[in-house]
Amino acid sequence: MSAIDHLPSVLPSDTSWWFEDALKVERGQPASAPLVGEISVDVAIVGGGYTGLWTALALKQRKPTLTIALIEASLCGSGASGANGGKVHGYWASLQHMVESMGADAALAVARAGTRAQDAIRAFATAPGRDVGWREGGSIRISAAPAQDRKLDGYTSEARRLGVADTVVALTSAEVATHCRSPVFRAGVFFPEGANVHPARLARALRIAAIEAGVSVFEHTPMISLDKGAPNRLRTPQGQIIAHDVVLATNADLAAEPEVKPHVSVFSTYALITEPAPEGLREIGWTGDEGLADLRMFLHYFRTTPEGRVLMGSGSGPISYGGNTSDPRLRKDKASAARAERGLRRLLPALADVAVARAWGGPLDISADHLPFFRTMPGTRIHYGCGYSGHGVNPTYIGGQCLAALVLGVKDEWSTLPLCTRELPNLPPDPFRTFGARAIRWAILSCEEAEENERQGSLLAKSLAALPRMFGLRIGTR
Repeated sequence: MSAIDHLPSVLPSDTSWWFEDALKVERGQPASAPLVGEISVDVAIVGGGYTGLWTALALKQRKPTLTIALIEASLCGSGASGANGGKVHGYWASLQHMVESMGADAALAVARAGTRAQDAIRAFATAPGRDVGWREGGSIRISAAPAQDRKLDGYTSEARRLGVADTVVALTSAEVATHCRSPVFRAGVFFPEGANVHPARLARALRIAAIEAGVSVFEHTPMISLDKGAPNRLRTPQGQIIAHDVVLATNADLAAEPEVKPHVSVFSTYALITEPAPEGLREIGWTGDEGLADLRMFLHYFRTTPEGRVLMGSGSGPISYGGNTSDPRLRKDKASAARAERGLRRLLPALADVAVARAWGGPLDISADHLPFFRTMPGTRIHYGCGYSGHGVNPTYIGGQCLAALVLGVKDEWSTLPLCTRELPNLPPDPFRTFGARAIRWAILSCEEAEENERQGSLLAKSLAALPRMFGLRIGTR
C-alpha cells in the first residue's frame, strides 16, 4: 500500500506528546520572562534546546564568572529537543560510515567522544531529585527484511578490525527474540552504549540547571537580527543584547545561513506514540529498556516508555526547498505520519489494536556527511553548531563542549575533534539539491518498501537510489 493510500489514525500535531507531557509536570510554574530593554553580557546564546543549554552549562562550569544570556523564541525544549525519540547513544554504530568519511583515527576519536558524552548525560539525568526518565538497556539494530541482512556483518567486522569489538555484539534471530519478538525480526546487532530518556523533561531540566548556574534565560524572545562586530549586537522584539561572543544554537534554522547552507539539507522526521499497552509488550517479551531500529536508510526507530507506550518514528518525511524550515510539510505531512504508523503495525503486529495517542513531525538538519559540525564564522566571534542529522541526544552534549571551547578559545579534547576541524563536504546547489534529493527519497522509499515485501524495486527506482553513491555523496546512500 502506498503512503498516500490512507490517512494515519491520528493526524500530525503541532506539539509533540513529550513536550505536552513535560509541561503537565511543570503546571503552575511560570515561563522565563521575555527580554525587555538592553543588556550587556560576555556570551549570548540563541536557542533554548539541548545545544544551547549544554553550551551554557559548559561555559559556567569552565568559567563561572562569565555573564551569559540565553534567548529562546518559544519555550526551552519546544523544538527538536522536546520532540525527538529520546534515544541516547554515541557513534559506535556509525564506525563504518565515519571511517569511510574521515579515516580510522578520526572515527575512533568521535566515537570515544560519544562515550564521554554518554557518561556525562547519564550523570546529569540520574542526579538526585531529577526525573527525566533515564532508562539504560542498550541499542539494537534489527534486520527486518532479507535485503537488510547484508548490513549486519559490517558492524561487527569493522569493530573487530579497529580493536573495539566490545562495542557491538552480533545477535541471532533467536537472541533478538529474547529482547522483542516479531515475525519480521531477523538477526541483529546489540550496542551496549544506549539509553532512553524523556526528551522534553531532559530539556526542561537543563533549563532549570542553567538558571541555577546563573544563566539569564529569556523565553518567548526570538532573535530579530544580529549585527556582527566587536561587540556583537543581537536584537529582539523588545530589547537587545550586546555580547562579546554569540552562539547560534538554532538547529535546522541554521541551514539558511550562508556559512552553513552548502553543507546542510533540511529533511523531516515523523513520530507517533501509542496509548499505554503494557500487556501487549509483555506478550512479545519487550520488557527491557532497549532502543530498537531497523536497517532501512530511512529507518524506523522505536522504544517504550515506563508506562508501556511505544514510540515509533520514521525518518522519511519531506525535504524542504532551500533549507526552508517553515515549510508546513515538515510538520503536517499526512503521508509521513501514515508511514510511521504502517511501520508500527508491520514491525510490531501484536500491537495492531493499540491506539495511537499522538503523531507529530519536525525538521532535521542533515549534513553532507551525516555528522555535526561546530565552527566560528571567519573574522567574527559568532559560533554555531548544527548538522546532527537526526542522530539523537548524545551529540548535543558534544556540541555544548565544543562550542564552549570555541568561545573560550582553548585547544582541548573537544575543540580538536574532527567535528570541529574536518573539511566539510558540500552538497550540490539548488535547485539540483532539493529536486534531486526528492527524487532519490522517492526511489529509496520505493526500493525499501519493495524489499520488505521481498520484491525488487523498479529499474527507475533502483537507478535513482544508486545516484548518491555513484557521485561520491554520503547523504542519501543506501
